[in-house]
Amino acid sequence: MPVIENKLTEVVPAEQVTHFESGNEMAATAAAQINYHIMGYFPITPSTEVAQYLDQMKAKGLHDIQLIAADGEHGSAGICYGAAMAGARVVNATSSQGFLYMLEQLPTQSGTRFPMVLNLVTRAVSGPLDIRGDHSDLYYGLNVGWVILTASTPQAVYDMNIMALKIAEHSEVRLPVMVAYDGFFTSHQKRKVQYFKDNQVVQDFVGPNPNHNYPNVSDPSRPVTIGAHMGGDDLLNNHYQLSEALEKAGEVYEEVSREYALLSGREYPILDLYRMDDAEVAVFLLNSAGESAKDTVDALRAKGIKAGLVRPNIIRPFPTEQLRKALKNVKALLVGERADSYGAQGGNLTHEIRSALQVDPENKTIILSRIFGLGGKDFYADDAEAFFQLAIDAAAKGYADQPFDYYGYYPGEEKDALVPVLEPMHGDAFKTGLIQVTQNEDTGLLKVKLPPLSQLAVKPHRLAPGHGACPGCGALSALELFFKGIEGDMVVLFQTGCAYVVTASYPYSSHKQTFVHNLFQNGAATLAGMVDAFYELKRRGEVQVSDDVTFVMVSGDGGMDIGMGATVGAALRNHKMIILEYDNEGYMNTGSQLSYSTPMGHMTSTSGVGKTQKGKKGHHKDTAQILAACNIPYVFTGAESNPQDLLQKAAKAQWYANNVGTAYGKILCACPLNWKTPDNKGYDLVKAAVDSCFFPLYEIEQGITNITYNPELKGKRIAAVEWLKGMGKTKHLLKDEELLQNFETEIERRWSRLKLRHENSLL
Repeated sequence: MPVIENKLTEVVPAEQVTHFESGNEMAATAAAQINYHIMGYFPITPSTEVAQYLDQMKAKGLHDIQLIAADGEHGSAGICYGAAMAGARVVNATSSQGFLYMLEQLPTQSGTRFPMVLNLVTRAVSGPLDIRGDHSDLYYGLNVGWVILTASTPQAVYDMNIMALKIAEHSEVRLPVMVAYDGFFTSHQKRKVQYFKDNQVVQDFVGPNPNHNYPNVSDPSRPVTIGAHMGGDDLLNNHYQLSEALEKAGEVYEEVSREYALLSGREYPILDLYRMDDAEVAVFLLNSAGESAKDTVDALRAKGIKAGLVRPNIIRPFPTEQLRKALKNVKALLVGERADSYGAQGGNLTHEIRSALQVDPENKTIILSRIFGLGGKDFYADDAEAFFQLAIDAAAKGYADQPFDYYGYYPGEEKDALVPVLEPMHGDAFKTGLIQVTQNEDTGLLKVKLPPLSQLAVKPHRLAPGHGACPGCGALSALELFFKGIEGDMVVLFQTGCAYVVTASYPYSSHKQTFVHNLFQNGAATLAGMVDAFYELKRRGEVQVSDDVTFVMVSGDGGMDIGMGATVGAALRNHKMIILEYDNEGYMNTGSQLSYSTPMGHMTSTSGVGKTQKGKKGHHKDTAQILAACNIPYVFTGAESNPQDLLQKAAKAQWYANNVGTAYGKILCACPLNWKTPDNKGYDLVKAAVDSCFFPLYEIEQGITNITYNPELKGKRIAAVEWLKGMGKTKHLLKDEELLQNFETEIERRWSRLKLRHENSLL
């Protein structure tokens, strides 16, 4: 592999240490050494590790950054913007759909000129969902007014994070800066890196915080108005100034990169030009693919072909003049892009390069565009060679046979058409006739009559075997138990989360009935639209289906944080549907980060335990009570440890969803991997959580609270420590009397309030 960062030998750089680290580790290292004031974050693969590493460092006392767990990426962007307006130094990290979710906030920050640094760990934008790396998220950020640096290696991630802050805070720039690097290729692959031994070297380079001197909200003696409404004339001036500042950022980048080269011995020119001095054919690639193609350039040069590579280190502002100069003698250039601008016959950078060359009358370079590597599809030396061959052919002919195309796709053949392994099941297949739900004429409340559990065991599973859940996963077994209480056909929507990922990975699906997926933040709204459309189509006679189709949204893995707004909206509108939350107490699908459902003191990958912190701060969110406050007809909690109780609640939820409106249920589910327990202990742990009254079983039917299992009355209540000692994530609580007492006090407070509600129907 050719050398990636050019070494400067004229000066002696500051003392550095050599390690073997990933891009995410290096982003966190740079942030910790700078010692930002605030990071508002929300977990999303593959950027999540940045916050995790910073949390681990904070637990060891290595920095003072305040890590604020947001309710979603839109919230995290708001936290960061608010902190920047206060004059603080701010950092964040995100990817893919998370970046798009915060997108609305980003032009606000650049338009009001408040600096910060955002690590964009690039990943495919769905749909369909793919968690691996391409640049489809990055391209959405080209028009938000942020400076954009592109880091091709873990070393570049570290260096550019340091440079980015100095550029952002420059008096002639004062703009937020993105550092974009490839998800998994750069974010997770470890490489040999260097970083400064002394944090003070980094802090001296970025300098003291100048934001105190800019307008901010932290000084009451100097009141300011930020974000006042503007008319067209003023907005035109504002955007002109933003445009000028962004162009100035290109000059500032060159200044800062020269300074940084003297300090580090590593140089990052605006364009990384590899063997371009006399190149006749070239390829333009962003980030890690550009590094991979350098070997191919060497191989072609050995054959006498004058090949070269262009890889930018900055794309906002776009390096127009530098490209004109670099490509003046190039006969053909192939632009490889990991994202498409659909319908535009080329990706965004293709058109920007063409525009840059169009105004140069002396440039005759033939431009070809190929979309490649979507969804993390690997890019090998053979692929780079194919790109060069296309450029060579175009140069020889004097034109491109096919200026635009996708590269590496397979159109498919009829013989490969997917066929179901199992015969579809519907209607009577899921009707036993054994579950009877009747309504009391006087009270209006429901009564459920269940058969012995053994009789329901013959009812078909809704999920086929062969899914990819972890051993001991409590989510899928709890869902299957709940589904046993649902009679007839069902349409189920899963928000993003473990239960979705392990049951529907193309081309396979474990779902025997209609299944759809939508994103974390929008499941309830999506199902609401689906339900109302179904009933309207049925009313108009445009669909002929039975009346007992049940619509269920399944959320979990923290989905009731980012998805809370859509859920409350659906509940307040009272759509005929079931909202079902499997609560495993964290964002397990992205690596066990804390969610608002994580109990106080519990250890996660973003609420570490160390000398400066003791797990999650604050108590867990009581989602059931929040939904009850929306006045929906039925709310319940359930657990696998009490199967008949859960089945009765499933039957009631179905009745209300089909006849009245929204039903919501919260089921506690064990996650052995992240609770740090043996695979076969999930049932026991859930039972202990119920018996300790940490997770009480109750229902709120038409506003009336009813405790459906009271361990006190049955003489089965246990102390909370009996539950906590069974999990590795909570063993530290047993050694901290003050923290443990706080935890137990909150359990007792909530349990006492619940008993009062049970005793008084007006509460």
